[in-house]
Amino acid sequence: MEPTEGNLRAWEEAHRSLRRRGGQRGLPKPVRERLPDLDGRHVLHLSCGAGRETAALIGLGALVTGVDASEETVRAARKRIPDAALVTADVQSLPVELRRGRFDVVYSSWGTLAIVSDFAGWAGGVAAALRPGGVLMAYDEHPVAACLDQMLHWHDSYFDAWPVGVLVEALVGAGLAIERLEELPDPNRWGRREVRVPGDLVVIARKPV
Repeated sequence: MEPTEGNLRAWEEAHRSLRRRGGQRGLPKPVRERLPDLDGRHVLHLSCGAGRETAALIGLGALVTGVDASEETVRAARKRIPDAALVTADVQSLPVELRRGRFDVVYSSWGTLAIVSDFAGWAGGVAAALRPGGVLMAYDEHPVAACLDQMLHWHDSYFDAWPVGVLVEALVGAGLAIERLEELPDPNRWGRREVRVPGDLVVIARKPV
């Protein structure tokens, strides 16, 4: 499931062609602008879906393990990136082999936080997966945006969703230090230019050394 020293050379060879393609195109712009250098780094990709962003991370030189709760989706990802390490698992309860503190970066991609009901479990898994000094980068829909319709009318209570404070408390409770929390507008989300409402959320947190 996870690259080790023993299979690093084969892993590098399998992903060399993807690295030559650059990798940037498959990642959202806010992610591309904030990711650290991934060349040779071990990355855990939560909610990898059909593997488009996973392939992009590999294209940046990362050694990526992708995780998704849907076996069907993981099968689709294997067709896209047959040599990648892909695991079917709940991101709120990562298997023990992914919780050994070996990853330099955990990337939690769009849609992950909307399916999380146990933020403490999710954050605990992230912290256990990261090596000391490792970084979590979470990029997702802002919970306020999820509560608004096309006319910017509230259809759900923000407090019944997942307030940002719940996310922050879970990460801090898991021993991670918040380095960056950004609430970004998404001008095209509502079919018109709208910059008064947060559309995206970026959180970067580090596991202390």
